[in-house]
Amino acid sequence: QVQLVESGGGLVQAGGSLRLACVASGTIFSINTMGWFRQATGKPRELVASMTSGGVTNYADSVKGRFTISGDNAKNTVYLRIDNPKPEDTAVYYCYAAIRTADWWFDYWGQGTQVTVSS
Repeated sequence: QVQLVESGGGLVQAGGSLRLACVASGTIFSINTMGWFRQATGKPRELVASMTSGGVTNYADSVKGRFTISGDNAKNTVYLRIDNPKPEDTAVYYCYAAIRTADWWFDYWGQGTQVTVSS
């Protein structure tokens, strides 16, 4: 069984910084991609940033230049550094991973961590 556990959410002032972390644990053969989605109240879940095991990154246009995704393959961990956050970044942030287990590839999600940006 695989679990993703996020940490680091909370209240941050606009213009400040915050770092989220997500650790994958369990029976993991390999990880293809890890990333972050977010869902604001009343809006659909959207991709924020992702990173492949080879280090290729992808960002939503709305966060480019302010958010940085990084990872530690040895620790099955992905980070999201949020710089200069804006009130519109307020959302529940979900960690995501495409993981190969003993059976096949599956998509896994964390439980979500709230990020609230005050103006």
